[in-house]
Amino acid sequence: MRGWTAPWARITGRDREPPADGQRRARPRFLRAALSRAPLPLRGLRFRLVVAFALVAVVSALSTGALAFREARTGVLQQSQDAVIRQFRASVDSVAAHTPMAPSQAQLQAAVDEVFYANEGQGWWLQATYGHLHADAPTGTFDGFNKLTPELRRSTQTRRAAVFQRVTFDGHPQLVVGMPVTYNSGADTESRLSGIVMYLVVPQDTEQAYVDAMISGIEHATLVALALAVVLALIAARGVLRPVRALRRATRRMAEGHLDVRLAVNGSDELADLSRSFNDTAAALERSVAELRRLEAQARRFVADVSHELRTPLAAMSAVTDVLDENAPHLGKETGDALRLISEGTGRLSTLVEDLMEISRFDAGAVTLNPDEIDLAESVRRTLASRGWTGLVDTDLPRPGALRARVDPRRLDVVMANLAGNALRHGATPVRLTMRSRQEDDGVAWAVIEVTDSGPGIAEEALPHIFERFYKASTTRSRSQSSGLGLAITAENVRLHGGRISAANRPGGGAAFTVELPLHRDSATADDAGGAV
Repeated sequence: MRGWTAPWARITGRDREPPADGQRRARPRFLRAALSRAPLPLRGLRFRLVVAFALVAVVSALSTGALAFREARTGVLQQSQDAVIRQFRASVDSVAAHTPMAPSQAQLQAAVDEVFYANEGQGWWLQATYGHLHADAPTGTFDGFNKLTPELRRSTQTRRAAVFQRVTFDGHPQLVVGMPVTYNSGADTESRLSGIVMYLVVPQDTEQAYVDAMISGIEHATLVALALAVVLALIAARGVLRPVRALRRATRRMAEGHLDVRLAVNGSDELADLSRSFNDTAAALERSVAELRRLEAQARRFVADVSHELRTPLAAMSAVTDVLDENAPHLGKETGDALRLISEGTGRLSTLVEDLMEISRFDAGAVTLNPDEIDLAESVRRTLASRGWTGLVDTDLPRPGALRARVDPRRLDVVMANLAGNALRHGATPVRLTMRSRQEDDGVAWAVIEVTDSGPGIAEEALPHIFERFYKASTTRSRSQSSGLGLAITAENVRLHGGRISAANRPGGGAAFTVELPLHRDSATADDAGGAV
């Protein structure tokens, strides 16, 4: 037996042009951009694990199914083909024994009918040709002879073996077999072609049904494998994500300040190593923070103790310098100048000690508010009057009783005195203090107090540090004689009231300090206009 197949063409990789470098570089960027635009759940580890497992399962099932399908299909068709050709050869051989080598039309039709009726019920379509003669069985029902390929007809004219071809007529698969009839003139002689060719067309619907059943089975197996892969992916994702979620919760708790958080270590895989590394890091961080807190507490106690111990001798020194200041006019010039230096130094040291004591109370959390419902404008007026600044500071304040708030009067006095005094010492006149109320979109009302001067302003690099302790913007202002703690104390007092403070440079020159204090809803009036005092 010899099989025949139609020529086929194959497209090689040389027929395609390789992508340009720009295209190769654009693909990863496109994928990353598409991934970044995907919803957050689609970018999670669970989704990626499920997709990976599903892809592996589908590819494995399809590849295995394709190989199994190819082998099974080949086996089914080969078995059917071999059986048909054996049966067809046996039938042709039995007919060839009493068929003349040059048959007439009637003899050729009789040979075809004999083969047909010998295999009746098989669904065969037969045709015999001899030169220009041809006969069909069943008679007049087969036109496949005109559809046979030229290659098949040429092969049957020159070969002594059967030639077959699988074709499809009207959507139905069929097996076409060409069987040349040969004769032997005697023993040990080569058979000769008689010129008679028998053609057989056998429907292969049954074999096609087997093939379709295999395809359906492969599809069902692929779906089962996909479902199983999704289940396994979810189980694997759960096992992987459980320690990841625990690590995320522990990290969040650590960010909230719970440095004693630890993870349970299970197993010896990479996730267990990650948990152990996190625990080691958390323990080291806890030790470091504890040591830093201990050192910070010691520093605070040291400052508080030193400040407290200095208050008593400073009180005595201040009393002595007050007495000496009264007698300074009666002393010589050099002695008087020395006394004034001592008096000024003692005053600065007293101020520094008081400021350090105040800062230490803030650090220790020992500061308490004594709030009272007061008129903010009247409190500011008293601050300026008590220090003799009424004529030095221009004010734009609300009318009496128009703007009231619940604040600590003493601490508000410290805030206003520090801001106004800072503007008078380091800025330039005119110094202006304004007060108004402002209500935000969420309904919260604020008292806004702004102190401005006409000096050189604050250096841009100094603005982020202006409220830090001991920071002095000496590059843009005159040499400070203060402790460097005034603005830090001011900011602490404002925050203690739940307020906000900021510093900026005015467009026209000079510095502007803004304090915002929260008001009760009934404390802010609709009349925000203030009269100049």
